[in-house]
Amino acid sequence: MAIVQISQITNRKGLQVDLPQLAGAEFGWSTDTRQLWIGNGSLQDGAPVIGNTEILTEFSDILAVATAYTYQGADAGYNVQTGPTAGTPVKQSLQTWLDQFATVKDFGAVGDGITDDTDAINRALYQLYCREVNPQIRRSLFFPGGVYRVTSTINIPTFATLYGEGIDSSVILMDNTDDSTLNTFVARTADSLQQTGVDIGTNGAIAPQSITISNMGFHSLNVTPSIFMVEDTSTLSFLNVGFVGALTTAELNTDAPSTAAVTFASTPSLITNEITFDGCLFSGTVWGVYGNDQIEGITVINSKFDTLYQGVALGTGYPIINGGPTGVRIVSNIFDNIYAEGIVFGAVSINASGSNIFYDVGNYFQGISNPNTVIIDIQTNNNVSISDLFARTDDFAVAYPRIRLNGTASIATTNGEELAMGTYVRQSGYTFPLPNNSSGTVTTVSALDFKAFSINYTITRDVNYRTGVIVVATSSGSGDLTYTEDFVENTGHYQGISTLGSPGVGVALSVSQTGTNVSFNFVTSNTGLPGSLTYSISHLA
Repeated sequence: MAIVQISQITNRKGLQVDLPQLAGAEFGWSTDTRQLWIGNGSLQDGAPVIGNTEILTEFSDILAVATAYTYQGADAGYNVQTGPTAGTPVKQSLQTWLDQFATVKDFGAVGDGITDDTDAINRALYQLYCREVNPQIRRSLFFPGGVYRVTSTINIPTFATLYGEGIDSSVILMDNTDDSTLNTFVARTADSLQQTGVDIGTNGAIAPQSITISNMGFHSLNVTPSIFMVEDTSTLSFLNVGFVGALTTAELNTDAPSTAAVTFASTPSLITNEITFDGCLFSGTVWGVYGNDQIEGITVINSKFDTLYQGVALGTGYPIINGGPTGVRIVSNIFDNIYAEGIVFGAVSINASGSNIFYDVGNYFQGISNPNTVIIDIQTNNNVSISDLFARTDDFAVAYPRIRLNGTASIATTNGEELAMGTYVRQSGYTFPLPNNSSGTVTTVSALDFKAFSINYTITRDVNYRTGVIVVATSSGSGDLTYTEDFVENTGHYQGISTLGSPGVGVALSVSQTGTNVSFNFVTSNTGLPGSLTYSISHLA
């Protein structure tokens, strides 16, 4: 029926609980809830149902009204079938749909770098992961891009999943400049009641486990706190996470104030294990990764260590707990701007470094032509360094080797040039051309690094061959260098006698020393044919 005129508007008011069935077009005002209603009218008047319809105001619960959300996915030109049949779609309220997600701003965090968001972040973590044991309440906690200022430690509990919009976009920043923050952390793992330290696992709580953090940064403006503590934790994954302190190269010429980008702690009953760092940044602290407690199965991969005193230091402090860190793998990372050693495996075993690249490391921030420490220091048996690469060249690796095994039963390779197994070092094989009727030096080594060594070699010249070994003892400053040579040839040459006039390859080899330089020399006869020398130097460190 068409509306031709409005002659009178009737209305009622009262409490929401007393709202009656309104007559058609009659208004009703709920004074306590501030809701406005209008009567539907009768079915004879064309109303689809008898009842009252709410008129939306600023006080209406819009999400409660939108009770029929159905996913459509219509971009392909048709609606997705969400239910068992096309006629029975799955429906849910808008409130239910939105509650599938949670951001830290839902709990009052601001992220403007000014407001103290400590309580809001810890409250969000407690409400999502600690208040109830029902897994259905757990949600990934999103940190929209911003700087979330905190003044005390964020306790990240069991089962938490935190993610942001980038390593430098979603940043939790501690700016408490009070020196009482010494030995505190920007963030740390906690149990299912957000308990830390000796309280972990008490009061029926579940120990820290199954935690994932991605695309975020944890920073400090103060030089005294460490950045992140992983404590009594099992199965923790960091993906594209920054751990950044406030120390600069001007302050990193000492291991004080003993801060770490990431440090570990364990108890005998709760051993930290299965921790992965992928694509992370460790910077601005004394140590990038540090630990003396027993930990197992830690992997740091595709990450960067930059602007630190030492990159990785395991088992270098006191006391070493239950054998210290084991099963730690430092793989495919970049180390740069490191004052002292890049990696130190101290009183620990069963750890590995592999395929890392070391640029300005161990040079006291003076550049790669001014080495002051070794780059990888392995102090205990059963550790390895395999396929690591170094910007430090042979010229600068004499006084400060790239890798030092300290006589341990460990294995290391250096830039693919040598293999070290404990005290035994074997260089890669090299080939040197031998011109006809010529003389010269094959290679030169330093008596500081090669005090006694052997040269295994093979000479090929046309159809003639010789293979042998030269054993050398260098001069220590008084007396002469001495060496012996033993070889065999395929031409009936007398074993162990090398003269240019005899049949055979026609090559004489010798070793000489001038100062600390030891030279491996050759002389070839005039046969009209060149030759080649392949050789490898080995020694005991």
